[in-house]
Amino acid sequence: MRGRLVAGNWKMHGNRAMVRELLDEILDQAGQLVSPPAMAVIPPAVFIPQVAERLAGSPVVVGAQNVCDQEGEGAFTGEISGAMLREAGCSYALVGHSERRALYAESDELVGQRAVAALAAGLTPIVCVGETLDERDADRTEDVVDRQLQAVLAATGAERAAELVIAYEPVWAIGTGRTATPEQAQAVHAFLRGRLGAVGADITIVYGGSVKADNAEALFGMDDIDGGLIGGASLKADQFLTICRAAAG
Repeated sequence: MRGRLVAGNWKMHGNRAMVRELLDEILDQAGQLVSPPAMAVIPPAVFIPQVAERLAGSPVVVGAQNVCDQEGEGAFTGEISGAMLREAGCSYALVGHSERRALYAESDELVGQRAVAALAAGLTPIVCVGETLDERDADRTEDVVDRQLQAVLAATGAERAAELVIAYEPVWAIGTGRTATPEQAQAVHAFLRGRLGAVGADITIVYGGSVKADNAEALFGMDDIDGGLIGGASLKADQFLTICRAAAG
């Protein structure tokens, strides 16, 4: 079901003391939000139990930065199954983040398999799609994001599309200080919603390209942008909560 979502991807940052302090600051202010969006933090896997315990009973939930493409248990050294993540307290799992695609050669097909495994475990996949600067300059944005999206839909089946969250994250605007204009982001979000067909109106689509406290309101004011997948700003409680307020409208 379509709704507002702000999810903070901590990437490979943190230690136990930092996690405790950040969560305390977030929880201290989260209750002050009027009509808050759905809120999630996505820590490194080693901190998931600590985060889940601290957030229990709060409006903020936990996500995982990745999920094994295999269901159940097995000889998959270094992987974490969806069932394990669910038991540890996760509600969401990122799949296909641009860094996983670029640094670890995750293919569109593998991303689709990860989405299937997440759904099977009762996790909501946050499916990341996005183009590089070269692809945008070559006017291939729609071709690229559609290819990535269709690979996931082929794996999950169209009947489960409404259970996904889609995150549009232009690779050229992640960690570069550059941000797509609200109009550029809106255009891609509208395209993705259209490509989702009849269920497009029911799917949450968030933006994930260098969202900050000072640009969130303009981005979230677009018709098809339902919130954000937040990187560096999610490591600062005041910025993360300002972004959540912007999503609340």
